[in-house]
Amino acid sequence: MTAIQSTSQISPANERVFHQSTLIGDWKGTWSKNNQSVEFNVINIRGNTAQVEYTHNGRTERGTADVNGDLITFGNVTLGSKNGQKAALEFSFGPATQTAILDKQAAPTDQNNLVGNWNGLSRDTGQSILFQIKSINGSDAQVSYTANGITQTGTASVFKNTVILGTTQITSSDGKSGTAIVKIGHQTFSIPVTKIQSPSTSSSVNKLA
Repeated sequence: MTAIQSTSQISPANERVFHQSTLIGDWKGTWSKNNQSVEFNVINIRGNTAQVEYTHNGRTERGTADVNGDLITFGNVTLGSKNGQKAALEFSFGPATQTAILDKQAAPTDQNNLVGNWNGLSRDTGQSILFQIKSINGSDAQVSYTANGITQTGTASVFKNTVILGTTQITSSDGKSGTAIVKIGHQTFSIPVTKIQSPSTSSSVNKLA
């Protein structure tokens, strides 16, 4: 179910004419007038809609955008790319307009690598955490974690290789080890974590033998 929901569905005709799959990805650049950074992340395309994240002025907006050919429109912002490497972004509100040239970023680590059970212990503070990422669907993840004897469960936000639930987050660039940041009381702790690897069937057989 998760794979179906998070996978893009682009018609062969649109792909052939507009190369819509090249629009998918994380685009970054700066506005031409004030040089402030701007980011537009196209998570997936399904028919004439797309799931996107638009970051500007230090805040991120998430939602559903309209797809028309090789253009994606999200509110007052439109993104278009001819070659899948550079894109033009235009903001329009009444007579006011602003433009930016964005570059597509290298694809992040496969988010599926984040799914699994992570545990860690800080030798400096003695704080420990068990963080379970049950599933990831686009920018949402179903998670559960236990820290300081308290368990929290809910829907977390996913941004690249980081999963965030409230004041707690876990980040991994390789899907094997990473860092958890958790707030306990009035203190914030950084705890190294590793993914718990399930023993393979062959290993179990060998041990039994």
